[in-house]
Amino acid sequence: MTRCISIPALAGLLLAFGFTLADDKKTDGIPGVGPTGPVQKMDGKYAFTEGPAVDADGNVYFSDIPAEKIHKIDTAGKVTVFREKSNHSNGLMVNAKGEVVACEMDGAIVAFSADGKDRRVIADKYDGKRFNAPNDLVLDKAGGVYFTDPAFRAPTPLPQGKTAVYYVDAAGKVTRLIDDLPNPNGVRLSPDEKTLYVFPSGQKKQMAYVVESTGKLGAGKVFCELEQLKADGNGGGDGATIDVKGNVYITSALGLQVFDPTGKKLGTIKFPEQPSNATFGGKDMKTLYVTARTSVYSYPMDVAGHRYPGK
Repeated sequence: MTRCISIPALAGLLLAFGFTLADDKKTDGIPGVGPTGPVQKMDGKYAFTEGPAVDADGNVYFSDIPAEKIHKIDTAGKVTVFREKSNHSNGLMVNAKGEVVACEMDGAIVAFSADGKDRRVIADKYDGKRFNAPNDLVLDKAGGVYFTDPAFRAPTPLPQGKTAVYYVDAAGKVTRLIDDLPNPNGVRLSPDEKTLYVFPSGQKKQMAYVVESTGKLGAGKVFCELEQLKADGNGGGDGATIDVKGNVYITSALGLQVFDPTGKKLGTIKFPEQPSNATFGGKDMKTLYVTARTSVYSYPMDVAGHRYPGK
């Protein structure tokens, strides 16, 4: 006699093996984008995961902020410790040298050698004062770094007196670019590097700035408004990633909200836990990796992710 397994029981079994049942919202991918299959839980034993980044081979790095560690997921799915002492690293990205560039929330932008042993300071001050708590970053083709400096995990009063977005050029010169957003959090460049996207946590309006020249921005405009859990909500974004079509994936309380380059919403990709940040990885760059609280999840995608310089 065949024994039927209930949906809740099946879901429990799948979770035990690192998978979750996908409901209609998860399986019905965005046309031409994805996902194309169920979500997979890569690992789930962390305090708070953040800042995923991919290297040239498709390996993915991510931060566990409270544990002060950076971990690496290789293309076979094996997870190892990349850096034991990360000074509460958050956003990461891999540069052309193979270094892992990190936002240390203890007040600096640094680069770790490819083996994770050596630490090089890129910038740790503006106007003679330490940064608040660098959160997220993006590298450009000129060898510079755009990064956000909100108040999360920062000393009080704020060392910089305000939250801001900065640019540090290849020579180490730091310029403050934006200082009128409530806790600027995620930051990304469009594939052509003509637009800088900034995702503040303190408002539902997500911003875009014309890059007039390297490290110089024009006036900001609203790129999109995030869908809210409640009709009167004003929750903002966290981290983000971008695909080769220029679509922007913004992490939010509802999941990963996806917008085309004009700001039109394409859909929302759901996760078992609230996502904090995302990147594309794998050898073909068609796996979407998402950090979400205690875990790291992945989805197979139709579209490939954009490769920033050095990836």
